[in-house]
Amino acid sequence: MSLKILAVDDSRTMRDMLRLSLTSAGMTVTTAEDGVHGLEVLETMQPDAIISDVNMPRLNGFGFIAAIRKIERLRAVPILILTTESAPELKARARNAGATGWIVKPFDPQKLVSSIQMVTG
Repeated sequence: MSLKILAVDDSRTMRDMLRLSLTSAGMTVTTAEDGVHGLEVLETMQPDAIISDVNMPRLNGFGFIAAIRKIERLRAVPILILTTESAPELKARARNAGATGWIVKPFDPQKLVSSIQMVTG
C-alpha cells in the first residue's frame, strides 16, 4: 500500500521537488501552498505523514502543526518540518507544537524518503 503524504510549502519549486522525490519512491503526494490550504486539504484527506515548511504566508508551520494536533483523527500523524532554518530554539518550538522531525533544505531525496518510512513504520 502506498503511503499518502501531504506536502505543504509556499514554494512551487519545492512542492514539485517533494512530489517528484516521493512519487518516485512509490508514495502518493498531495500538495498545499500554505497552512490554511493544508488544513483545507486535510478536511478530505487522511495522510500517513505530513511535510511542512515553517515560513509560509497566512498560516506558518507552527500554527499549522498546532491546528493539526487539535484534530482528533490527525493527532497521531507524523509531521516532518522541512525548512532552511536550523536554529535549536525553532526545532524545540516545532517539537513543542507537535512536530515529529526536522529536515533542513536543501534536502537529500533518499534521506527524506527514509525519514518518512521511519516515522510511518
